[in-house]
Amino acid sequence: MRKQRVVVLYGGRADEHSISCISASGVLKAMDTERFEPIPIGITKAGEWVMGGTDPRDFDCSDGAMPTVDEADVNATVKPVVLDMSRGNNGFYVREQNGALTSLGYVDAVFPVLHGPYGEDGTVQGLFEMMGVPYVGCGVFASAACMDKAFTKIILSEAGIPVAPGVTFDTRAFDASDRFSSDAAEAMKSIKSARLRYPLFVKPSRAGSSFGVTKLEHKGDEEELAAALFEASHHDWKVLVEQGIDGREIECAVLAPVAGQEPKSALPGEIVLDHRAAGDDQFYDFDSKYTDSAASHVEVPASLPETTLQRAQEIAVRAFKAVDGAGLSRVDTFVTERGEVMVNEINTMPGFTPISMYPKAWGASGVGYTELITRLIEGVLR
Repeated sequence: MRKQRVVVLYGGRADEHSISCISASGVLKAMDTERFEPIPIGITKAGEWVMGGTDPRDFDCSDGAMPTVDEADVNATVKPVVLDMSRGNNGFYVREQNGALTSLGYVDAVFPVLHGPYGEDGTVQGLFEMMGVPYVGCGVFASAACMDKAFTKIILSEAGIPVAPGVTFDTRAFDASDRFSSDAAEAMKSIKSARLRYPLFVKPSRAGSSFGVTKLEHKGDEEELAAALFEASHHDWKVLVEQGIDGREIECAVLAPVAGQEPKSALPGEIVLDHRAAGDDQFYDFDSKYTDSAASHVEVPASLPETTLQRAQEIAVRAFKAVDGAGLSRVDTFVTERGEVMVNEINTMPGFTPISMYPKAWGASGVGYTELITRLIEGVLR
């Protein structure tokens, strides 16, 4: 039987470039090569599609260095990738040094292991829809809607799913020359009008991996607010200010590899922030997720009553269906002391390293890393 040929896309233009590289490394190492022939294609931070250079399977993060897609044509090993939209599954080529195009052959499917803008926001999904090439994960609408945290809240609220209260700011008209200081008073009025309770979290509406997120704890502090809005605006002009929820952050891995299939949620997991045990104030920021191995660990299932775990799973599936999810998503929730569950956000291409929450949760639910990858790929080839 012919092996099915799968393009694994990684890197990308988003802040999450290196995280995508790490996720793709794990996927490529675990992929069942008896069934699939992987074709790694990297996307540089400048948006160039390339093949060659460092094999993602050889990425080594043990020294704390974050991998990137090679941009330089070192010893002619890195070659540009060219797409011919009209040729669909046969439309993938590499450009040789002499300018000639060499076909990569028939591509059965694409696994876009891309996080953040230009990969998780519907843009690359639209590209493959136009080419008619099957791809793993959510479609154009769900990807775009879930990339924008403000729109996610609107959709979920309309579906009757609880979300954290918040307000959204368009910072394009704010005065960057004084780092938003002159706009802080008006922004604070909007926060007070919405009756948001402290602590507050200020975050870019369309970014991932906790880039640009600031926690505000000093009620009415306009200087602190201005600094947080300014920081978030470096990642997106649309900035969301949310009320902090006094609850535990519980994450649900939702899987629906086959179109029309009823989604299922793995056992809910929890990221335990280990520094809190020492009395440190900490939230799950970028360093806690990816660079500080002593900052946190994953617990699956989360230490909660069975009824609460089931409630979290039910709401996660409802949220996935409300945004028209497909393939996979990680639905992040808050669970209060009274057992109330509300959705924080939906990640349509969650971190996919062997130690990430999504594969960890399914591993604890009886679906191993390799089997999970196989299900996702085979689901789009039916």
